[in-house]
Amino acid sequence: MSYTVVHDAGEVVTGPADGDETLETVTDAAVVIEDGTVSEVGPSEEITAAYPPENAEAAVDADGNCVLPGFVDSHTHALFAGDRSDEFEAKLSGESYQDILAEGGGILRTVRNVREATDAELAEGLRARLDVMLEHGTTTAEVKSGYGLDTETELRMLSVIDRVDEGHPVDLVPTFMGAHAVPEDTTAEAYTESVVTEQLPAVADQGIAQFCDVFCEADVFSVEQSRRILDAGREHGLTPKIHADEFERLGGSGLAAELGAASADHLLQSTPDDAARLADSGVVPVFLPGTAFGLDGEYPALEPFRERGTLPAVATDFNPNCYAPTLGFAATLACVGIGMTPAEAVRSITERGAAAIDRTDGSGTVRPGAPGDVVVLDAPSYRHLPYKYDVNLVETVVKNGAVVV
Repeated sequence: MSYTVVHDAGEVVTGPADGDETLETVTDAAVVIEDGTVSEVGPSEEITAAYPPENAEAAVDADGNCVLPGFVDSHTHALFAGDRSDEFEAKLSGESYQDILAEGGGILRTVRNVREATDAELAEGLRARLDVMLEHGTTTAEVKSGYGLDTETELRMLSVIDRVDEGHPVDLVPTFMGAHAVPEDTTAEAYTESVVTEQLPAVADQGIAQFCDVFCEADVFSVEQSRRILDAGREHGLTPKIHADEFERLGGSGLAAELGAASADHLLQSTPDDAARLADSGVVPVFLPGTAFGLDGEYPALEPFRERGTLPAVATDFNPNCYAPTLGFAATLACVGIGMTPAEAVRSITERGAAAIDRTDGSGTVRPGAPGDVVVLDAPSYRHLPYKYDVNLVETVVKNGAVVV
């Protein structure tokens, strides 16, 4: 019998709880993982009697510390090239995100850098970023294309994501986002036509992407253009996601509800009515507090979602404009900027993150049948994760039963 056992934990967070408590925890506990899947969670004394650490393929002594589910980052643009640190300085001098984009910077600048990079350079950069994410507890991450804005480069990006996924411990979820911006040499309407008639059929033939995303925003893609792209994506087997209500309330969250998208992300300008529509339609709201922090902007409103009994997911939005790859920091911002409790914040980067990428296999929990992805903190309680925001508390990471950090 081959197994991995994480034992003598002071606290194991197993997942969301029934009733008023946000998280279910087991104290003085151990976790057993067999064939990459959690098989037992219970009192450490009983577990270690049945599954002796000395007989395990891998044994982790949690030493009274907290064990969490592996973190799930449901929104990243972690595949990119180039350096935009000067744009950070420009924003501090008063230039807006839209100003920089209008000058050919922002997304369009990264597009030029990605087009010039080789596949090997793109893969090397993605692996290095994933290494950092893994060391900070992320075991599953969605990664978008969208810095190509032409068929060839979008396909290259998806191919790189797929290739890196095969060799890296972090489980990658590929999203096609050809509709990330409008290229400099065309119009939004003409580019929408090319995404629908050229890029999406090619992406479908490649058979890699799981989701189709679009930046529904003023001066980018209108609601009607976004609907056309997401409908076409669904016809090609890709589940809709949408960047919605970030700078203006254009109607992206309403479109997400109409289409039954997997998630609607950003939501800085969403109203209580938008929150109600998303909750009623089963769309997972995704908050990206790192973006608000980096732009010195407002944070999304939590209370309208709380009132509907819906807890948003929290993700990093890791990209050259939001260079913050760790979900622990995102959890801190979720508490300080958005008003989540520590329990809500932990749930938002685990079970709710998994929901935002349509994972129904127990990802984001530590319960029998769930993937064997766990994180051991150098701290006795989950509360320390958002509390100690300037240190990496992750001591050990187990992915599919294998110790990877």
